[in-house]
Amino acid sequence: MPRKKKVVKPKKPKPNDPCPCGSGEKYKDCCSE
Repeated sequence: MPRKKKVVKPKKPKPNDPCPCGSGEKYKDCCSE
């Protein structure tokens, strides 16, 4: 039987990391909840 691939969830960026949306802002100042 073929094995199922694990679904890898994207990691949340740290607050001071660049925002993944591409705005150039820090994550905490842009898209963090």
